[in-house]
Amino acid sequence: MGSGQVTSSEPFDFQGKHVTVAGLGVSGVPAAKVLHGLGARVTVVNDGADERARAQAAELEALGITVRLGDGDTLPEGSELIVTAPGWKPDKPLFAAAGQAGVPVWGDVELAWRLRGPDAADWLAVTGTNGKTTTVQMLASILEAAGLRTAAVGNIGVSLLDAVLGEERYDVLAVELSSYQLHWAPSLRAHSAAVLNLAPDHLDWHGSMEAYAADKGRIYEGNRVACVYNVADKATEDLVREADVEEGCRAVGFTLGTPGPSQLGVVEGLLVDRAFVEDRHKNAQELAEVGDVNPPAPHNIANALAAAALARAYGVPARAVRDGLRAFTPDAHRIAHVADVDGVAYVDDSKATNTHAAQASLAAYEPIVWIAGGLAKGATFDELVAKSAKRLRGAVLIGADRALIREALARHAPQVPVVDLDRTDTGAMRAAVQEAHGLARAGDTVLLAPACASMDMFANYNKRGDAFADAVRELGSADG
Repeated sequence: MGSGQVTSSEPFDFQGKHVTVAGLGVSGVPAAKVLHGLGARVTVVNDGADERARAQAAELEALGITVRLGDGDTLPEGSELIVTAPGWKPDKPLFAAAGQAGVPVWGDVELAWRLRGPDAADWLAVTGTNGKTTTVQMLASILEAAGLRTAAVGNIGVSLLDAVLGEERYDVLAVELSSYQLHWAPSLRAHSAAVLNLAPDHLDWHGSMEAYAADKGRIYEGNRVACVYNVADKATEDLVREADVEEGCRAVGFTLGTPGPSQLGVVEGLLVDRAFVEDRHKNAQELAEVGDVNPPAPHNIANALAAAALARAYGVPARAVRDGLRAFTPDAHRIAHVADVDGVAYVDDSKATNTHAAQASLAAYEPIVWIAGGLAKGATFDELVAKSAKRLRGAVLIGADRALIREALARHAPQVPVVDLDRTDTGAMRAAVQEAHGLARAGDTVLLAPACASMDMFANYNKRGDAFADAVRELGSADG
């Protein structure tokens, strides 16, 4: 870990500045309004010109903001700053033109960071391929249990701009950050931050695994108290080593095993802290029981330990960690137990939209009838199937790219019976659940952990999970 005094970013006077906002949508519209309110001369550019974009454009034009629909590639003349939606790829011609003209590019997170007041709340930041939202929500629950004014914000739905500029005053914010957001946030400096894990994802956006990891690692830059990493994922520790942090900032690991000094871990069913205690070489502080984590699947215990590490870095007492974890309820479609039918548990992890998330889910149960498939987004499934083969009773495959999973099963788990459902109609999930019911025995778990995106058959992973839950309840009433 390098160290050096990191100065906060310079204040930026927007009055009269020509600012281009790249992209309408969730972040672009509020950014344009905020910048306009600060006196900037705002031009919004957007690739699409569909009905929604036209409605948003009309709303902004009524305020006096210029909007250019159908051309997101050309740099507006006189631009002095670009504020981009996080999803816009770095290789877009607009950004190449900005680079040549020496025009800085910020994301909405960078804008929020620059607009914080002098008595602004500290940021405890979380990124990682999987588990971000759950960890940030756990962290907010722990901070609330400690009596702190907080909110779960960022990539999680609550706009950081709203949190920073709204009337409500916070002590500390639990901030979820995606790799996209971090790419466009050069001056962000968190109090403490965690990278939960790193696995190939969004490589089409970043261009390479190295670029993806480097963007995740930006979260550690300038940390003041703790850089939290995953002991089981060496790549996260490597990012800590490479980070330039403030003097005295510490590397703090979390592990599902017995923790060493400067780590949080698990000992005989207890979550314990050997990082934020006096004489960490000899002492450990009990924080909570494994049973206080809901649900107590291995990857979720890891999320809880990461949240606890950030809270403890902020000075939260042990009791608040326990109370916060007990009070926390995970969002729907994250290893959610739907029902037991004929002695078989049915679990909805529709949020497992990539192989890394599905592997964590598959590691939590045994034996499993696995429902998987959808849009693979360029993923391969050999490692996932090889690691999970011993746990599988059977597999039911759905969706556009199911053949990729079927072939991986044939290579690495030829003994596992596979049902290949060649249908994408609304009844396909019902058929999948019925087929899984036929393969399962009492004591098994039927697990929807698709390892794929949902958009080939469903509007989103929520709708996919809802279809699964509806089919399970139908099965239960038929059997009951």
